[in-house]
Amino acid sequence: MRTAVIRKAHFNAAHRLAHPDWTDERNREVFGLCANPHYHGHNYELDVRVSGEVDPMTGMLIDMKDLRDLIRTEVELYMDHKNLNLEVPEFSQPNANGQWLIPTAENIGKVIYDRLRRHLPSSLDLMIRLAETPRNIVEYPA
Repeated sequence: MRTAVIRKAHFNAAHRLAHPDWTDERNREVFGLCANPHYHGHNYELDVRVSGEVDPMTGMLIDMKDLRDLIRTEVELYMDHKNLNLEVPEFSQPNANGQWLIPTAENIGKVIYDRLRRHLPSSLDLMIRLAETPRNIVEYPA
C-alpha cells in the first residue's frame, strides 16, 4: 500500500539575498528589499512529506518519532534562530565548485531536502514544502 506521511516543523531565520560578487546597487536591482545589508528574517513553516510502501509488519511507512528527530537535528537545530548567510555552511562559503549559494527560499528548500534525503532509505520518496511567508511557498522537488 503506497502511502504518504507529512511532518510539520517550524524555524525562524535571518538572511540576505545578495550575490557576493555584485555591488550593493546591483543586488538591490535584482533582489529589492531582500538585499538589505542588515538582513531580514522569516518564520519558516516546513512540511516534510515522505512516501512509499507501508511495512506490512509494523503498519508504518516510517516511524514518525524518527522523522521528528531527523527534522529536529538536520533542520531545526541547524537553521533555527541563525543568520543563514553567516552561520549555515551551505550559504556562508562557496561550494566545491567555487559558487556561492544564495539563501533564497528555493535554495533553502533544496538544502533541507539534501540534509534529510541522505538519512532516508532510497525506497522512500521525499518532498519538501517550505513557506517563507503565507504567500511565498517552495516545493522541492517540484
